[in-house]
Amino acid sequence: MKKRPLVLGLCVLGLLSLLASCKKDDAPAGTATMNIHLTDGPGNYDAVLIDVQQIEIHSDINGWVTVNPVHPGVYNLLDFRNGADTLLCQAQLPAGNISQMRLVLGSSNSVVVDGVTYPLSTPSAQQSGLKFNIHQELVPNGSYHFWIDFDAGRSIVKTGNGAYSLKPVIRTYTELTNGKIKGYVLPPAADATVYAINGADTFSAIPAADGYFLFCGLPEGNYNLWFDALDATNYQDSLMPNVPVTFGNINDVGIVTLIQ
Repeated sequence: MKKRPLVLGLCVLGLLSLLASCKKDDAPAGTATMNIHLTDGPGNYDAVLIDVQQIEIHSDINGWVTVNPVHPGVYNLLDFRNGADTLLCQAQLPAGNISQMRLVLGSSNSVVVDGVTYPLSTPSAQQSGLKFNIHQELVPNGSYHFWIDFDAGRSIVKTGNGAYSLKPVIRTYTELTNGKIKGYVLPPAADATVYAINGADTFSAIPAADGYFLFCGLPEGNYNLWFDALDATNYQDSLMPNVPVTFGNINDVGIVTLIQ
């Protein structure tokens, strides 16, 4: 009879130890590398200057974690057209699920239109940051790449008094959700803009001087490509229907030549 309390106590200790070990097993051990790149959806401006100061990642285990950019400061979004990007930050994060990202901007945001620089009003971005979803599970020792696609054309709003405000339109994608379409639109004299249209979703690309264009981060599906020549050039617009996009592939549509 005297041995029962001792046996019972050992059983309780064993159960508590088992529960503790199970709880530890639920939380992934180790860290993963997260690389965040900045890229641009184009806009018809001379420059779009965004003051990036801080990035925060929300982890299901650790809550909000602050990571510092490689080079905090002002970035011209128009430097990152047609698939170009810059490494915004690289951080070691605890393994586990992440669900959101917050991009905190400084006060030195501006847009250059016809050679004139206008400040961009961004009160909400400065106070609480631009928050968007990035659901991803980070496994120990893994390395992940995320792109912040800052749509310059749709993010800048001209107000009634001739000023400009920043109402950011941002989407994110990863290597696993990066559908691509590339090609050339000629002649350069047509000064064309290319649109990829899938239902209610429209993406745009402003070709380089040689006519090259590249869409990145497209969701899977079939797209209508609309080649919109500048009206003043007298070149005719053109439509390429049902261009398929699948993750992990680049659909090369070749050379599209517009005629007058």
